Amino acid sequence: MSQYNRIKQKHPNCLLLFRVGDFYETFGNDAIKASNILDIILTNRSNGSSKIELAGFPHHSLDTYLPKLVRAGERVAICEQLEDPKSTKGIVKRGVTELITPGVSYHDLVLEKKKNNFLSSISYSKNIIGISFLDVSTGEFLSAEGNVDYISKLLQSFKPSEIIFSKNHENVIKDIFNLTSHIYKIDEWACNLDYAKELLIDQFQISSLKGFGIENKNQAIIASGIILHYLKEINHNKKNHILSISRIDQEEYVWMDKFTMRNLEIFSSTNEEGKSLIDVLDYTKSAMGGRLLRRWLALPLKNKKIISKRHKVVSELINNDDFTMKISEEVLKIGDLERLISKASTFRINPRECEKLKIALSATNIVNEICKKSNIKIVRDMVTKLNPCLDLQKKLENELSDNPPILINKGNVIKSGVNTELDHLRDLRASGKLYLQEMLTREIEKTGISSLKISFNNVFGYYLEVRNTHKDKVPEEWIRKQTLVSSERYITEELKEYEEKIFSAEERINLIENKLYEELVNYISEYISSLQKNAQIIAELDCLLSFAFVSEKYNYCCPIIDNSDALLIKKGRHPVIEQQLEILDNYISNDLFLDREKQQIMMITGPNMSGKSALLRQTALIVLMAQIGCFVPAESAEIGLVDKIFTRVGASDNISMGESTFMVEMLETASIINNLSSKSLVLLDEIGRGTSTYDGVSIAWSIAEYLHENHNQARTLFATHYHELNKMEAKFKRIKNYNVAVKEINNDIIFIRKLQKGGSEHSFGIHVAKMAGLPKIIIDKANKILHRLESYKEKDQNLEDHSYKANNQLSFVKLEDPILEQIRDEILQIDVNKITPVDALMKINEIKKILRK
Repeated sequence: MSQYNRIKQKHPNCLLLFRVGDFYETFGNDAIKASNILDIILTNRSNGSSKIELAGFPHHSLDTYLPKLVRAGERVAICEQLEDPKSTKGIVKRGVTELITPGVSYHDLVLEKKKNNFLSSISYSKNIIGISFLDVSTGEFLSAEGNVDYISKLLQSFKPSEIIFSKNHENVIKDIFNLTSHIYKIDEWACNLDYAKELLIDQFQISSLKGFGIENKNQAIIASGIILHYLKEINHNKKNHILSISRIDQEEYVWMDKFTMRNLEIFSSTNEEGKSLIDVLDYTKSAMGGRLLRRWLALPLKNKKIISKRHKVVSELINNDDFTMKISEEVLKIGDLERLISKASTFRINPRECEKLKIALSATNIVNEICKKSNIKIVRDMVTKLNPCLDLQKKLENELSDNPPILINKGNVIKSGVNTELDHLRDLRASGKLYLQEMLTREIEKTGISSLKISFNNVFGYYLEVRNTHKDKVPEEWIRKQTLVSSERYITEELKEYEEKIFSAEERINLIENKLYEELVNYISEYISSLQKNAQIIAELDCLLSFAFVSEKYNYCCPIIDNSDALLIKKGRHPVIEQQLEILDNYISNDLFLDREKQQIMMITGPNMSGKSALLRQTALIVLMAQIGCFVPAESAEIGLVDKIFTRVGASDNISMGESTFMVEMLETASIINNLSSKSLVLLDEIGRGTSTYDGVSIAWSIAEYLHENHNQARTLFATHYHELNKMEAKFKRIKNYNVAVKEINNDIIFIRKLQKGGSEHSFGIHVAKMAGLPKIIIDKANKILHRLESYKEKDQNLEDHSYKANNQLSFVKLEDPILEQIRDEILQIDVNKITPVDALMKINEIKKILRK
């Protein structure tokens, strides 16, 4: 155990898989963890005067168990035997050959094909927070800095598997970001600007960071340095494929906060059986195309020129079916070029993967040739930067065997004709069977032993076997090695010489093949930069091919993007919902118009289940799809460029954080109010439903009025079941009433789901309750109560009854109750000149909490 303990001391924060013969063993606390995570048997063994826990699994099961350990958040150190136990006396030399963490892995079974496996780091300061993302499996390295909201949005978008930060900032970072990823804390000294610059300059072999756009972004630099320091700490020193770093520039992409990302169900549905937007749009042929599509969805563009270029490519692809089909077939063959390159640069690529690289290079060149011959100029321009890498392709074709094994030690990796000595030794090995047969024939003729056999085992090597009935015929020069019940085994000088020659040939073959394979992989590594650029171009083309396929399949239209303030959608459809309808059901499309002059806010009323929320999400998704370069589900769409998309859709308690439905609602609304711009698209659904009716109406009215009067005049869809808000149209010129049509027939309702002008006066809540299956006795009682309340409506119209209010107000002049005194103090501290409407509502909510205590 002393060898194990020495190695474990070097990796105290890792679960150590210790190779012993054909097994990986774990000991002590590691064994307890492994047993629980992997559901394997936990035993114990004597360790001096005490016992130690033990759990293990066969070495060939590593691919099964390793992903489970990593996904459970374990940092796994793999300790291998570094020499052959057969040729070693005493303890076999062992050492850690690889350290895998949730955010640092090249293993295919740990990684998801169409998702990046990001390692992230956070550099915290009071004013600016830096963040960095690295996927070691692809070499993508990104960095950014901004406020808490922006960093939260990036964490939500990129979903890192592991996050690193300084031990000194653990509490504040956990509190701010509510982290769910696996975390690792490093010493504060490593979070230093000069040290970070030194690491980055050394990694990229440059003199300054000016070319990467982060030279003045100190927190982003520190965050990037933290990642490189972490790789150094865990001995991941082979990182030549990390060639550059890119800044995620907030000004280039549409702002979508973490609430919007969740509410629009871009990457995952709240319903287990439901689809997300990416499920509908992702028809990419390659894993790297799928990963890039996720990036595009997380970061929609604000650059009209790039958006329009993508639309043009999609249009050309749709109009050239044969061309598109041929290109798609080749992109499928290219596969995951990004991750193959990374494996080659770190010498983790196996012979079978080298063959995949050979196929990918051939397919890339076919794509290049097809595009160059195409009459589609914009596609020809896309591939001008493709590097054919013809020398590399030729070398792989000439030197790599067809259908090579996965493991190099299985042999037959290098083609015949590459190395003369290798060919000779292979001939020697191949002629061995014939030589043995000739020897056997000679010895039978010489001795007259007709049943003589030549066999092999690991103890004696090659030997001659003679049955007892022929023992007297054995020549004197044969050397007896073993006596069995019915036979004896012998060796001869000739047989031993042959064996030596064969064994040394086999050993020499392995040495030569290993050397040649190493040279081949090193040669591949010289093309890393070119291959990465090729991968980026092919991934982008793959995404646009996916857009073309989806747009044609689902009858999408090409949107017009301009710099106006208008949003005009004709016969728009929800891209996800329409794919989940029954075959015979038709999606009810709707028209929609918003601008900042005539119709800034559409006040949409209608009962629950009528389709208000779907209409809101549909509008946001159409804008998002347009601004990533895809066609959209509509007859036509004219979209004035949007720079921020905000949604407040749905409601749920965040009990773990001590937040009620209403508090979550107000926090999301506050995020919208505090980040508005003149190019924003705001979607608000059922604001105020998390509190009492009068409070809810007041809050909804106040927020709608603020959005109307605010100088940004953001385009807004405001869905509500408070029909009292219909009165706002008469008071505010840019608020227009709409409702989602419902028909009432024989005391039943039919949802038409068509948007029409005018407000709705009915919520039809009891009808919805009836549809949900509530007992008839409850429905009948509810109808009676509703009629009774409606009969009192006239009496309750005067909400401005000052005498009533005076009788119910609390006097703040003479207070003896300590709670009321606390409330008075809270109110006196408010600066009425600075407080916003939403902040005022939040303060009211705080006061209500105090009263409930």
